[in-house]
Amino acid sequence: MRFSIITPSFRSGRWLKLCIPSVADQGVELEHLVQDAVSDDGTLDWLPGDRRVTAVVEKDQGMYDAVNCGLRRSTGEICAYLNCDEQYLPGALRAVQDFFASHPAIDVVFADTIVVDPQGSYLCHRPALLPTRHHSMVTNNLAILTCATFFRRRRLLEQDALYFDTHWRVLGDAAWVLRLLDKRVALGVLRRRVASFADTGENLCLGPNAIREQREMYLAAPWWARRLHHLVRMKYRLRKLSHGLYWQKPFSYSIYTTLSPERRVEFKVEHPTARWTRRVASSPENLPLPSKR
Repeated sequence: MRFSIITPSFRSGRWLKLCIPSVADQGVELEHLVQDAVSDDGTLDWLPGDRRVTAVVEKDQGMYDAVNCGLRRSTGEICAYLNCDEQYLPGALRAVQDFFASHPAIDVVFADTIVVDPQGSYLCHRPALLPTRHHSMVTNNLAILTCATFFRRRRLLEQDALYFDTHWRVLGDAAWVLRLLDKRVALGVLRRRVASFADTGENLCLGPNAIREQREMYLAAPWWARRLHHLVRMKYRLRKLSHGLYWQKPFSYSIYTTLSPERRVEFKVEHPTARWTRRVASSPENLPLPSKR
């Protein structure tokens, strides 16, 4: 079972140097395609010569266009995309491979993620839940992270052509999840931490495009979901409670860091939390209206 991992890249060489080894040391058959939008930060001084990846350097129309280009070039049975500021944890792809092998009816699997600061230190963990339509639209809180999302090529790309909608510059993940639900794609959850996401303070989801798109998606939801968004959010929290996701025993993880780009560093987490305190955003109903284009 071969993997295709797509990484969109633009002026992110510092983080890409950590992302690449986290894929290369997984010990499974894979291809890692890096779609670089002609970076001018020094990335192209070394990326084309890195034998661990297939580097494609070309202009694109944004992150999701780059991911789509990589997916169209890919050949693996299982596909995923991993941004430059994200990494796979040890044994992640082997666990995903085993999950798909033992669940042949599942076409998309969501797993758990660790959120770290720029130095690699723990901030929180984000356990995955099966997403629901109205929660995804009105709460500005997707139930999954794409760095821990994997899907079968045959169903999503060859059969249903479920590529990312490039209309969205930041919330393409949420729009993609809504299409999965519309198509009744078989979804599953792997209760294992498989990836890390670096909260660098420069992530796309913090910029003005994100604010505009959050409001746009919120306004596309049914009126009753907007009116009852507090109840929609409460239902999501009760689902997490019923799955025991608010309690987590101490654990450790190992990732590459800017001070250790050649070898993983182990971090111990004595007091795990699922609360992402640095990423508390405004409720979509209070965000400014999207500008007309």
